[in-house]
Amino acid sequence: MAKRPEVLAPYHHFTTAQWSALRADEPMTLDADDIKRLRTLSDPISLEEAEEIYLPLTRLLSFYVEAIQHLHSVSTRFLEAADQKVPFIIGVAGSVAVGKSTTARILQALLQRWPSSPKVDLVTTDGFLYPNAVLSERGIMERKGFPESYDRPRFVQFLADIKSGRGHVPVPVYSHLVYDVVEGSEIVIDRPDILIVEGLNILQPGELPRTGKPILFASDFIDFSIFIDAETEDLETWFMERFFRLRETAFRDPNSFFRRFAEMSEAEAGEFGRKVWRTINLPNLLDNVLPTRGRADLILKKGKSHLIEDVQLRRV
Repeated sequence: MAKRPEVLAPYHHFTTAQWSALRADEPMTLDADDIKRLRTLSDPISLEEAEEIYLPLTRLLSFYVEAIQHLHSVSTRFLEAADQKVPFIIGVAGSVAVGKSTTARILQALLQRWPSSPKVDLVTTDGFLYPNAVLSERGIMERKGFPESYDRPRFVQFLADIKSGRGHVPVPVYSHLVYDVVEGSEIVIDRPDILIVEGLNILQPGELPRTGKPILFASDFIDFSIFIDAETEDLETWFMERFFRLRETAFRDPNSFFRRFAEMSEAEAGEFGRKVWRTINLPNLLDNVLPTRGRADLILKKGKSHLIEDVQLRRV
């Protein structure tokens, strides 16, 4: 009987101990105070975990950056074109409340402290959400965070501008306090060495035109993508924990869009928070975010404790 061919899995799997060993001699350049400052409200990441997970990751990224730069050099030499710096773009994707922001901030801090001191910028896709007035006009205010709530052409053009080496590229500013894009406010990204882009749907390919006409997606500009993964039950727990912490802090600000939740009883607020999760965040996760997991170069899987328990690296 002929032997069945071995099925090749798309990812290498590592325990945290196995992954940590790949740090080699990479020095840790952050301390406990840095981690405390960089982590978000509900993410209990420790210095030890940052050292075990993100230090080996930055070592891997250094190899990727070197390889992409070499590839660009080869292309420009072949085309006999002027050589110029091309930013390396890292994408960080995953569900609401999974810890994308913490991952992005720690990566930025570690990458900035490479011996070469690269310029590392960080943007989130929140700024590319349509303003609340537009969402309301289109009847999709309750689908905020879904793919259709973003100005995707503008986001793709932003990435194209960055990748082409254009300087002083504006990014709209989003305020979580007022829950809206701030009209007339922007930050400027000016030729970084590395750009980290964090958001829910950055790996989503979208629909292809029937005509076969070439079309660009945000993922076409991302050199290395990371998906932060967790079980949906744990994500709901973390979302509710964050919701109640915000209720006791940011929601109490008189200017907060969510001020009314701070004035609700704990039971009323909890009921509302769970409704938001189950009618908005969970459907978006299942329909739009989770299906992009298999497109990531690296998957960091978290357990109930919010700690990363499994690392998956795409086979090259």
